[in-house]
Amino acid sequence: MEFTSPVDVRVALPKGRFLGPTSAMLQSSGVSFDDYSPGTRHYRIRSSAYEYLSAKILQERDISIHVSTGNYDLGICGIDWVRELKARYPTAALVEISPLDYREGAVFLAASAHSNLRSLDALAASSGTVRIASEYPNLATRLAAELRLRRFRIYPVWGAAEAYPPESADLVLIWARNERDLMSQGLMPLKRLFDVEAVLVGNRESLSQKDLSEVLLCVSGHFRLGGVQPRGVRSPEGGQISAEPLTPWQSRDIRLALPDGHQKTPAVELLERAGLHVPGYAGRTVERRLLGDQKWLAVKVIRPQDMPMQVACGHFDLAVTGQDWLMEHQCCFPASPVTELVDLGFGKVRVVAALSQKVPVTSTGELRDYVARGGFRPLRVASEYTNLADKYLRDNHFVCYKVMPTWGASEAFLSDDADVLIDNTQTGKTLVDNGLKIIEVILRSSACLIANADSLNDPSKKGRIEEIAAQLKGAVH
Repeated sequence: MEFTSPVDVRVALPKGRFLGPTSAMLQSSGVSFDDYSPGTRHYRIRSSAYEYLSAKILQERDISIHVSTGNYDLGICGIDWVRELKARYPTAALVEISPLDYREGAVFLAASAHSNLRSLDALAASSGTVRIASEYPNLATRLAAELRLRRFRIYPVWGAAEAYPPESADLVLIWARNERDLMSQGLMPLKRLFDVEAVLVGNRESLSQKDLSEVLLCVSGHFRLGGVQPRGVRSPEGGQISAEPLTPWQSRDIRLALPDGHQKTPAVELLERAGLHVPGYAGRTVERRLLGDQKWLAVKVIRPQDMPMQVACGHFDLAVTGQDWLMEHQCCFPASPVTELVDLGFGKVRVVAALSQKVPVTSTGELRDYVARGGFRPLRVASEYTNLADKYLRDNHFVCYKVMPTWGASEAFLSDDADVLIDNTQTGKTLVDNGLKIIEVILRSSACLIANADSLNDPSKKGRIEEIAAQLKGAVH
């Protein structure tokens, strides 16, 4: 097949851990992106050296997916996210062109320092169900099979996996900089699976149809032959860790999940007004496991996105999350034993459907007619709320559509990589700044207190849960 000239070459570049070294690598290779640097607020950038070369800055876990689907010709991300995709979709159109000459950390299987699972032999001998929490659910499933675990359950989480053992999970499959990093989080590494290096990936069709040789030649000086192979079992740095006695956290009767991230500050303020003191939660602490002043209250700090599922599983009695994430959960599990107790009033957002201002559509009905006339076929929808997005599309009788999961900065995907965005917004300014318009408000959301129905029906817990709910309700402005 003859190559076409590179009229337009699109590259996906990583945010986060690999942004700095990737920026330096591109600069030294002569593929300069002036706006690609730590602290950048741009999503779309162009090369100052090659006019046909454009890039978008994405979360790493999105890069392997969108290069595979053909939204980008090339991408740079960690090998962990490549392997996570291929563990489930081995025939995906994602080509590993070459590992690059920089890396950061490794993927580990780890247990709590308070666990009895101190080795792989102990894990293999376990007769109970082994619970594994991970941002890499596909890799976790494959590893459980390779270890021949008799019974296991995988809990996909958005982040903060280190917070789950030993109460809500037995093991985590997690990225960390080194073994000491894990140990500082109260984890005991059982197996170092592989080092995480940056890798240049490409779309199979793009590589066969476009002449990408000029770009590849520029960065080839940073190719590293061989790549990183999976590691065997390694002892933790600094020697063996002995299991410690269980902490007071496990002995407390009521377990409350509180949010990290941008919802943390208003949650702290609400707790203070309610007279619920959780030492260590305020400020810039990274401690995940805390004790309330009440002798019966244990607190864990996790991602709000994960809370409804964790409450449903009985890992927490209560949680402070968003109504949007509760609805996202209930769309998938309508019989879930999770109920909302109190609307807490802060963190108000709207979950909206939005699309490019250039599209002659102003409502969901007009969008459906536009699609029926041949526009957007299939309709591509980007969202963190995949279940809410699917429900919105089904309720409005869209037939041919594709929902693409994203992990933040979803507005960056329109209009190049998706046609419609289902996302949350406070003022709508970010959407306008990215050339988008709202065509429907799907729901209005604020922070809320949720509870496990079984905990509410437990006489030993009911009174204390109602006490917390009453205190928080009284503190709502």
